[in-house]
Amino acid sequence: MKNPNMSEQQTFFSNLKCRECGRLYPKEAIHICEFDFGPLEAAYDYDLIAKHINREVIASRPQTMWRYRELLPIDGQPTVGAQVGFTPLVRADRLAKELGVEELYIKNDTVNYPTLSFKDRVVSVALSRACELGFKIVACASTGNLANSVAANAAAAGLTSYVLIPANLEKSKIVGSLVYGTQVIGIQGAYDQVNRLCSEIAGKYGWGFVNVNLRPYYAEGSKSMGFEIAEQLGWKLPRHTVIPMASGSLLTKIHKAYKEFIKVGILDEQPFSVHGAQASGCSPISEAKKKNSDIVKPVSKPDTIVKSLAIGTPADGYYAIRSMNETGGSADDCSDEEVIRGIRDLAEYAGIFAETAGGVTVACARKLIESGKIPRNESIVLCITGHGLKTQEAIHGHCGEPRVINPSLREFEALIANDAAVLEGSFKS
Repeated sequence: MKNPNMSEQQTFFSNLKCRECGRLYPKEAIHICEFDFGPLEAAYDYDLIAKHINREVIASRPQTMWRYRELLPIDGQPTVGAQVGFTPLVRADRLAKELGVEELYIKNDTVNYPTLSFKDRVVSVALSRACELGFKIVACASTGNLANSVAANAAAAGLTSYVLIPANLEKSKIVGSLVYGTQVIGIQGAYDQVNRLCSEIAGKYGWGFVNVNLRPYYAEGSKSMGFEIAEQLGWKLPRHTVIPMASGSLLTKIHKAYKEFIKVGILDEQPFSVHGAQASGCSPISEAKKKNSDIVKPVSKPDTIVKSLAIGTPADGYYAIRSMNETGGSADDCSDEEVIRGIRDLAEYAGIFAETAGGVTVACARKLIESGKIPRNESIVLCITGHGLKTQEAIHGHCGEPRVINPSLREFEALIANDAAVLEGSFKS
């Protein structure tokens, strides 16, 4: 994807930097500081970036996440996932009325390309960087969506891929990886055990694990969701953004995206709050936040239908709490029953079918609104991160059943005789 406004020779991504001590590291496949074991993240030359991009330059580019390329950690042009991103920001007035708020938007990553989740954003960055670093085999630990995205994008790029998953994942997500010809390995254990094994494999075999040794690049892809929200709102920030939390990384990166747009002069300084949402059966970040603590207590055995968020030891939990505290945000969690209601509310009032993580976002937004932590008269964006076709099992039996008749007009009329809403103003004898 070449564009005359983007120079292939210009590098805006300067170093990796420890989030704790600030030490700088070369731009290699490393993710932990050797001095204090703090996580590394990408650092940028913001003064240089400010000289190269502005609203007009961004708006002139193709409508993908790569229109913000200067703020993403690759050296050249993207080689993987050139069509990813710029998903719709939908004003959801009927859902707003149901939740009792004035201004509500859905950032709809259920239609992200190619695998219908926000993970396509992080994977396109990680694999583009993997290619720059010379990796031929890429891999991941995943609760489902990441596995789908690594499999699909690796296949398109001609890379060999392995995806390691908990063996009890939803069947639709397992098939959604196998179809691309990747090597799917199911592990008898929770996600945290899968992730530990992946760290051992990455260390021994030197493969490019997108959420292990390539994590500093991978995580930055999430910023593109924040950039898009700001642009699609007319170059301003929502007062409140509600974000599902698994590791907590997505929340921290949307926070970082908002700050970076202000830092490089694309947005004026303005108040905003980021809020986190988790499922009650695995809510270590939410529980810590509600206790006004920054100590995230691990959950050894997650117990929730929301498998995509079931990370008991969230790598970015501490930083997610810090982002919420810095912006005046809050967190909440919800039961499986509330998740199902959230899925149905989003579908019935906004026409968007989300996976279980989307149900979490809607359900927790309702709680935060009803508790007064999100005022009813301020703008709100809900981040919906994956399509409901991926987790249909979760709502089987909760949406009713079709009414079956013979091919007879008389039977049809008898069936709908009591459907006053259907009949009113539409039926003529």
